[in-house]
Amino acid sequence: MNVTRLVACFAFLMVPIATLTFSPDVQGKTNKAKTVDELAAMYDSRSCKQCHEKIYTDWQESLHARSFFGTGRTGATIKTTVVNGLMKWPASGVKKPEDVKVKHLMTCAKCHLPQLEDATDAVAQELVKAAFTYTNPKSDDDAIDEAVEKLEKVNINCLICHNRNAVIHKWADGFPKKTEVYGSKNGSHPSPSHPVLKKSTVMSESILCGQCHGHGPNFELENPSQCATLYGSYLWAYRAEGGQETCQECHMNKSKLGHNMQSYRDSGLAKAAVDFHVEMLGYQWRDGKAMVPEAVVKVEMMNRAGHAIPDG
Repeated sequence: MNVTRLVACFAFLMVPIATLTFSPDVQGKTNKAKTVDELAAMYDSRSCKQCHEKIYTDWQESLHARSFFGTGRTGATIKTTVVNGLMKWPASGVKKPEDVKVKHLMTCAKCHLPQLEDATDAVAQELVKAAFTYTNPKSDDDAIDEAVEKLEKVNINCLICHNRNAVIHKWADGFPKKTEVYGSKNGSHPSPSHPVLKKSTVMSESILCGQCHGHGPNFELENPSQCATLYGSYLWAYRAEGGQETCQECHMNKSKLGHNMQSYRDSGLAKAAVDFHVEMLGYQWRDGKAMVPEAVVKVEMMNRAGHAIPDG
């Protein structure tokens, strides 16, 4: 073993066990997080960086790393959902922001923060308060920074995709366990304090992404919403017509973006997804005695992606 590899292994083993926090067993969610900090600690994936630095760095650059704040738009939409939605729906039970519970926020959190189900209503209220502070023009800079930090503290990280949401058919494949992480193969980590590697039946399949990237209204919610419909479009317009590529093949492998997984914000993916053909014909138009130069421009735009554009 070379020195670099040896040092890396020792660095891995010296990670304090306290930082190796994984989600609770899905079957026994009795100890729910009472604060945003507790929820962040419950799904703390920072220890993954010790050995998966490139993947972790790519992920940090993605919107998954700030899924509940986004570019700022998502954080602002939380307030819009409360004010223009929940507080105006007569049977929601929400008369003021402090009335918001986990079930109310799941309209957004089902995709942007699915682990919110593992928290108490106090966490939902803490996030709503942060969203209101962030969007309040009267908030000072320090308060806004603190609110943004809170909204970015919880996100779609390693343990959401590789643990909590890694098993879809739970009756057939078993429930995810806090002692396991799921990927492309079975195996083990160098340190016994780290979870066992288990092969996931869906890790390379689009259905993994489809849990959040939508197939239409979320009818399981008391007040269904429809935001992302990519997965439905992918199934019924792309796969149904013979398309074979998965989300991961286009957004991770072919794009070479890995766990960054950008979409329209990446110019390479945008060019691959939309094909333009422009044809122009110039001529002289006679208007009485005057000859007026005119042109006909024909623009054809072809969607070459495996789903509708845009989405969300």
